[in-house]
Amino acid sequence: MKVFKFGGASVSTIERISKVNDILKSFSGEKILVVISAMGKTTNALEKVAEAFFQNNSARALELFEEIKQQHLDTARRLLPNSYNETLTGLRDIFTEVEWLLHDKPVKEYDYYYDQIVCAGELLSTLIMSACFNENGIPNRWIDVRDILRTDDNFRDAAIDFNYAQQKVSEIIMPLFNSMNIVVTQGFIGSTDENESTTLGREGSDYTAAVFANLLNGSGLTIWKDVEGVMNADPRHFPDAVFIKELNYEEVIEMAYYGAQVIHPKTIKPLQNKNIPLYVKCFLDKNLPGTVINDASIHDLPPIIVVKQNQALVHLHTKDFSFAGEKPLAQLYNLLADLHIQANLLQTGAVRIDICIDDKADKLEKLALSASQQFDVQVEKNLSLLTIRHYREELLQQLSKGKRIRLRQQSPETVQVVLHD
Repeated sequence: MKVFKFGGASVSTIERISKVNDILKSFSGEKILVVISAMGKTTNALEKVAEAFFQNNSARALELFEEIKQQHLDTARRLLPNSYNETLTGLRDIFTEVEWLLHDKPVKEYDYYYDQIVCAGELLSTLIMSACFNENGIPNRWIDVRDILRTDDNFRDAAIDFNYAQQKVSEIIMPLFNSMNIVVTQGFIGSTDENESTTLGREGSDYTAAVFANLLNGSGLTIWKDVEGVMNADPRHFPDAVFIKELNYEEVIEMAYYGAQVIHPKTIKPLQNKNIPLYVKCFLDKNLPGTVINDASIHDLPPIIVVKQNQALVHLHTKDFSFAGEKPLAQLYNLLADLHIQANLLQTGAVRIDICIDDKADKLEKLALSASQQFDVQVEKNLSLLTIRHYREELLQQLSKGKRIRLRQQSPETVQVVLHD
């Protein structure tokens, strides 16, 4: 049993979709669960719909959603000469689900509406792709992943109930493989026990695929991307980035934790728990070897560079010059957990604590307001966080040249600096 995950880039054009068809045909006869993301930049477009709706601009939200509808209908017409009308019924059900909501007024928090709206991208994409596979001689069954992955109601970063998911995999998915080699489902989404849609965190399709690889005891998970494999830096910003042919679980977890976009941070644990290898391969040329990620011991890695933009640095100073010791730190960590804020870097001194976090206005404001009960609070914005693993000092100097270092933290393996242009 294999699990394949195809991201939005791989289903963004008719030409690229044909390459996905070719990949699946080359694995003819093998049992594969296929996880597919929303097409192209659909998630970004749906986020704009959610924002307009939450700002009480239903007319604008419906207008933006109409554009998304027409894009998917156009793609379906071009891909499905024989089964367009049949597929249209399923697409209309999803359209209606969103439009009902958009005709209402927001009375809950933004994250709730975000999940109800944005989840449509994966559902539309997989319905079209499943029909496309069938038309191209790749028999498959489509399933709604929300029937499998039950989650809590922490919208936009929901946690999966693994026991429930394992039961549903046994009841629903495994019997399908008795008569079918390919099962198609969605990444990124799940639902609560009240059938409210949830999402698993941005780029969570990787995580979904890893969860299924674990639950199905898969022989491997392959994530198909538009790059050769894992690079030591983002090639869009670092033209000299080099390909890495092999990594281990720990190294990839570190990369993901520091913000590398190649793998979702939660992806590795379900694989490592059952020693399932992860392959990162290029859908543009399926014959390239790609990167393999396993539990092997890896040496002589190049410096791995990760840059996170749109960062804020929160300076907390105790009001009475008491030590920033165990109790203030414990209270701060509880506050970060309550607000669902990830500390990208945290450094403590005698009477101060500095935290680097993503600059999200709503969460930053809540953090500053709550922390001001204990600390004097100052916030710096327009910052970036540079992380280099296996670093060399000369490389750090090169990448930080002309910028002010606002905070630096390092270990023998890793250096992190918060930079201001």
